[in-house]
Amino acid sequence: MEGEGECSDNLFTSVMTLTKMRVPHVPQRYVLPPSQRPNLTLDLTTTLPIIDLSTLHHASQRSLTLDTIQGACKELGFFQVVNHGIPLPVIHDALAAATEFFNLSLEEKMTLLSDNVHNPVRYGTSLNHASDKVHYWRDFIKHYSHPISDWIHLWPSNPPSYKDKMGNYAKAVQVLHKQLMEAILETLGLNFGNLQKEIEEGNQLMAINCYPACPEPDLTLGMPPHSDYGTLTVLLQSGPGLQLQDNKKKWLSVPFVEGALLVQLGDQIEVMSNGQYKSVVHQVTLSAENKRLSIASLHSLPINKKIGPAPELVDEQHPVSYNEFSFRDFLDYISSNDIADKRFIDSIKKSV
Repeated sequence: MEGEGECSDNLFTSVMTLTKMRVPHVPQRYVLPPSQRPNLTLDLTTTLPIIDLSTLHHASQRSLTLDTIQGACKELGFFQVVNHGIPLPVIHDALAAATEFFNLSLEEKMTLLSDNVHNPVRYGTSLNHASDKVHYWRDFIKHYSHPISDWIHLWPSNPPSYKDKMGNYAKAVQVLHKQLMEAILETLGLNFGNLQKEIEEGNQLMAINCYPACPEPDLTLGMPPHSDYGTLTVLLQSGPGLQLQDNKKKWLSVPFVEGALLVQLGDQIEVMSNGQYKSVVHQVTLSAENKRLSIASLHSLPINKKIGPAPELVDEQHPVSYNEFSFRDFLDYISSNDIADKRFIDSIKKSV
């Protein structure tokens, strides 16, 4: 259970509790070394790719849209999508369900508390509160979501509408993920049919994040710089706070676009493309005034499916640059390594 004020490292303290206590300063365990602290003055007017997905269904526009997707994947590993087929009410319901969950009493949420990354449903704070050297200003609930009939009975029963609202969104994002994967593989010259079964039977992990207002947002982060392990992450956010790193290691703030969804390439796409596309490094900054919610739908191939560079993208000029890995390999890695110290993908790159 949470104590009052500062707790010893082995006790669980949610960020929501610190916020309710109106702590005037960030507790020391959240303070980052100066070199790792965020720049909160980045220009929010940066133009980042926004792609109208409805154009993929028009023969006269499809080729141009695929070129735009290809450019975004090569340059940033990131783009935003509009006209993505998920109705606004479904999006708003998912955010409402997340809000209701994080507003539950601590006792209710603690029934789902776990620091075991293999658990199918788990509530927690920071990255892993039990092992983090520095803590991050985030509370989360994570749960597997595909096929939804295998997992939904394990999801929170409170709030009462959670399973229905979050389930509708999870199912809709799963459909969108398949459409996005088909387009991205086409831009690489790869046959979607060769991976269709693995994509349709792959994993979907919903990571629902709460970043409460922070008294000293210049000293800490909601999430440290990292890339995601899977094929794609489709991110819904309630406001600005996400920053991404371009190919020159420069941080860019992602503008908030109402109704848009963010698409981030993961490590499996980088490996599959043999490095033609890069998984995007991103971090989460905080606000002194506003709470931010995000719902990250993380997609990957089946948990034991080994993925390596596609043979079609390997030749004498482009030798194999990565060792094979699976989602399970990633889970084993983060069980004993801090992703704030070293990205997982760096552990599977072949030395030149």
